[in-house]
Amino acid sequence: MDSKKLLILGANSDMAKAIANEFKAEGFELMLAVREPKNESELAFDAVDFASHEAFVKNMKVIPDVVVTAFGVLIEGDESFNSPQESLQSTLVNYSGVVSILGRLSKAMAERGSGTIIGISSVAGERGRGSNYVYGSAKAGVTAYLDGLRNYLADKGVHVMTVKPGYVDTKMKAHKPTPKLITVSPEQVAKAIFRGYKSQKNTIYVLWMWRWIMLIIRNIPEFIFKKMSL
Repeated sequence: MDSKKLLILGANSDMAKAIANEFKAEGFELMLAVREPKNESELAFDAVDFASHEAFVKNMKVIPDVVVTAFGVLIEGDESFNSPQESLQSTLVNYSGVVSILGRLSKAMAERGSGTIIGISSVAGERGRGSNYVYGSAKAGVTAYLDGLRNYLADKGVHVMTVKPGYVDTKMKAHKPTPKLITVSPEQVAKAIFRGYKSQKNTIYVLWMWRWIMLIIRNIPEFIFKKMSL
């Protein structure tokens, strides 16, 4: 029996590498897509080169069984405020790139009648906060998009899972230490994703407490919330 195939879009990140290792250990064949391939085993993929996405899918020798969107850029509140152009570029990567490539991949998977799409969103999308309001708004869009795509594909044999990791100890966050109690390693994220994939979860928080942390944050009255630095 042929091994199942996993496509990771944005395979160079710490989180993506851990996901690749986890699925490979479970017998998956890897298809790694990166912006600047370094060898013949990697696929060239640019999240914001929208015109190339149709050809990217059409040129695949085989449509993968599982797709993970792991690309993205983090832009924080001061950066967003001081550089509107960088803010725009970040939304193209974090939101529009996801919609563009998954729109094509999900169609191919639906035509086949099987597959799983795993989208990495963020708890940052659950309420706009001054510390990362542009990044958070893009992730809110990604979460809503994945919710709707899951609903649309429910009767077409394709499952969609949304992942909200919370704080992850990666190079992207190295400049800003996070609370150890609610920070996970890329390997923990990878294991949670594989468990969620096996049990066909709809949405997963890597640490259970994030569900309750964000429930509290979402329900803080606005007149109090505006006075807080979150």
